[in-house]
Amino acid sequence: MNTNTSQTKITTFGELLLRMNVANGYRFTQANEMRIHVGGAEANVCVLLSQLGIHTDYITRLPQNDLAQLALNELQKYKVNTSNCIYGGERLGLYFVEAGNQIRQSQVIYDRSNSSFATIKEKQIDWNLVLNDATHFHWSGISPGVSYEAALVCKEAILAAHQKGLPISSDFNFRSKLWQYGKKPAEVMPELLHYSTITIADLDAIEIYFGIKTDTKESDVNRFQKTFELLKAKMPFLKTLAMSFRKSDGPAHLYKGLLAHEDHFYETTEHKIQLVTDQIGSGDAFTAGLLYGLNKAFSGQEIIDWATACGVIKQSIPGDFAISTPTEISHFIKNGSSNRINR
Repeated sequence: MNTNTSQTKITTFGELLLRMNVANGYRFTQANEMRIHVGGAEANVCVLLSQLGIHTDYITRLPQNDLAQLALNELQKYKVNTSNCIYGGERLGLYFVEAGNQIRQSQVIYDRSNSSFATIKEKQIDWNLVLNDATHFHWSGISPGVSYEAALVCKEAILAAHQKGLPISSDFNFRSKLWQYGKKPAEVMPELLHYSTITIADLDAIEIYFGIKTDTKESDVNRFQKTFELLKAKMPFLKTLAMSFRKSDGPAHLYKGLLAHEDHFYETTEHKIQLVTDQIGSGDAFTAGLLYGLNKAFSGQEIIDWATACGVIKQSIPGDFAISTPTEISHFIKNGSSNRINR
């Protein structure tokens, strides 16, 4: 950890987005109204961490207009520091969501080409300066997927964090609709992931980035453990790997977490989610819970229980952000889902 401060400060880098949700369960082609949410993987992580009492610093590049200010205001509402954001470029990235249901999938359309973040350039952010009082750096695979320029700046940040000896966490976060600039993920991601000490991943993204495959007939636990051993050969600084697993059980979702940490493996109970209000952002909430547990030096079991509880609770909340408190998460870990009124 950085010796400049006794206070934890998790610094993140990513694209801040406006999310346009088709209202009332309509399809894109039926839409006559959109609801605006603010989101983005790293911003989502910061918002929950800040509610859990951890100082966060969110860094991005934004246009100087009122839509960017709207998005920043939302982060500042949750006490996320945005003072190191830089300005330039033409527009804020957008994404549009058509909510699915138990019959059809939700749909996402990105409108991020030539956004302020996508057109960022190297040396526009003084990473040595902005990481000066950071105790941790977090990024995700979404940023290098947006543009080659964003990938280069992501690399700058990772190398600066590594040189400072900071723990680096990454979320593999593969998005098939990104990666439109002529590079394959396997050409870009391994070099960036090389320096991670903590990573959150899924089996599909690991195969896409590294070509690591496991037998689909094996149990989740066996596949997870084998993947961790193979991944350590590709990511030499890796100490902690976490994954969430989701399966369908009729209309319900079954959701659990697995963790490899300090040479031990941990697994949560399987949570049955009868009603999913909004699945988007659940992985980011899982990540925030993981980083919180690690920061608090919880036991391995407590860490993955916290991560998984944060991921489950998020799915009851509309929008990208997990709006929750340590008390609520602790209560969920102890008691599970509830249909009672707290009064």
